[in-house]
Amino acid sequence: MSTEMIVAANAARARLFRRGAVGEPLVEVVTLVHPQSRQVGHELAADRMGHGEADRRGGGGTAYEPKTDVRRKEHEHFAREVAQRLKGGLHAGEFERWVLFASSPFLGELKAALDAELQRSLHAAIDLDLTSYGLPEVDERARTALRERP
Repeated sequence: MSTEMIVAANAARARLFRRGAVGEPLVEVVTLVHPQSRQVGHELAADRMGHGEADRRGGGGTAYEPKTDVRRKEHEHFAREVAQRLKGGLHAGEFERWVLFASSPFLGELKAALDAELQRSLHAAIDLDLTSYGLPEVDERARTALRERP
């Protein structure tokens, strides 16, 4: 019997479900939330965008840091958090393989956060956001998507 983990994720929420064997119903294990991913960029930034720090060594120049998207940083942070939870579950024997359903671009961000061990146990990664559905519909849509994939 191969235990399977189903992960339904987007940049702000990840739901982990477990299925003991083919045909068994899904059981929700945990929901991880990251509300910072839903905030507007200026609410996350510590300083005002477009303003640099004056060079304190003299001269009148302004030093600008390279522009970074603070929302993307939050998404990457959450992706690492989800990957860490999955790694712990894999090591604890909660599952042998897993399937990822995530919205774009979070699908790519989460895949980038996976280490080699998690990548080997990943059965499929599908661009589909199932985070807002109830348990029976997540189960049905996940089965359908897996059957229809090439």
